[in-house]
Amino acid sequence: METILITGATGLLGTSLVTHIKGSGHKIVTHGFSNKADFMFDLADGIKTHKMLEKVRPTIIINLVGKTSVEECEEEIDLAYLANTHSVENIAQWHRNSKPECHIIHISTDHVYDGDGIHLNTEDDIKITNTYALSKYAGELALSNLPCTVLRTNFVGRSYLETRESLTDWVYKSSCAGARVNVLDDVYFSPLSIIVLCEMIELVVEKKPLGIYNLGSHNGMSKADFDFAFAESLNFSTNNMKRISIEKATFFRAYRPKDMRMDVSKFEETLKIKLPDLTDVIKQVVNEYE
Repeated sequence: METILITGATGLLGTSLVTHIKGSGHKIVTHGFSNKADFMFDLADGIKTHKMLEKVRPTIIINLVGKTSVEECEEEIDLAYLANTHSVENIAQWHRNSKPECHIIHISTDHVYDGDGIHLNTEDDIKITNTYALSKYAGELALSNLPCTVLRTNFVGRSYLETRESLTDWVYKSSCAGARVNVLDDVYFSPLSIIVLCEMIELVVEKKPLGIYNLGSHNGMSKADFDFAFAESLNFSTNNMKRISIEKATFFRAYRPKDMRMDVSKFEETLKIKLPDLTDVIKQVVNEYE
């Protein structure tokens, strides 16, 4: 039986992951910043982080802590560093000092890519275009030479956290309300559903592969195509959805990469598993709302 510490366990992904992984038979310990958890503090506090890790002595750490708002990271660089980089540095420092029998699973982002629109991004195709991506990439580097799995990913699906809304939540609520929305026609991604992502993290807990892996779906699409397909699958009218280019998205204040589609072959070959097509991801997520 593993002792699994999930940091950031009260966030959008963590809320689902804790529920999913509790049935695995392992001992689960949770950390959160502002919501109910076994430990509640800012992971950027090195002293508190060290004390928690010494007390728990986890055999697995699943790190979900992060500041994910691209705009907030751009406007508050210090907070982006503390949340996305320094918190990981504190975990890494404990590991190097205490030398525990502990494997780290770190959730990173597909924002470290900005592809050419022709080739899928492999793990080596780093292109940093905003502070969010830089701070997350720096967090990855903090874990160098440690027993660690870094998962670069993106996910969609129903949020069970009142304070956080996913992309599909936004499309669903907007469609229900008949609100006029703009959707991005030239930004491409290849997300997984939250459910499948949780299943893949559980597989990583079991297999403990070392290194950096892209974790997403096959045959990505533009966010506009995804939004339309999701709404249409729920039999919503798409008359109020308008396709725009990201240059016309005045609601964004920070640059966002245009092509984050990932080559997931390394993960599939290493874990001996087939990841789903994005069209299948949409079908699965639709079931969560029906």
